[in-house]
Amino acid sequence: MVWIWLGIVIFLIFIEVITVGLTTVWFVISGFVSLILSLFIDSIEIEFSVFVLLGVLLLITTRPYLVKKLHVKESKTNLDRVIGMRGIVTEDISNLAPGEVKVDGKRWTAISDGDIKVGSKVEVLSIIGVKIKVKEID
Repeated sequence: MVWIWLGIVIFLIFIEVITVGLTTVWFVISGFVSLILSLFIDSIEIEFSVFVLLGVLLLITTRPYLVKKLHVKESKTNLDRVIGMRGIVTEDISNLAPGEVKVDGKRWTAISDGDIKVGSKVEVLSIIGVKIKVKEID
């Protein structure tokens, strides 16, 4: 039974490396415990019960804490402050060709889902590469 548990542990390690979701790592630990247990006990029911119960217990108790600790926070740049600002169209914008918008004293290449004429007021929806996506406002 030791070889079966070793195979299960190796398979779960492989799955964790591929997905990096912090879900199978707990079952790797419980599989390792079951592997050690199989050296002393010759009952598949006990080994499997320990594997499942310990895996679920570790998953429920420690995963939320580790996900929170390992979560990389997305840091905003100074450009993100432009999102939501309003500006004036300085070159016509169409859905086929980008135009130009003046926002926060700077000129931006702008795109839109529809046509917007020079002099129209717009709001910045997002930044896509070096262009801003805008929508016309009243």
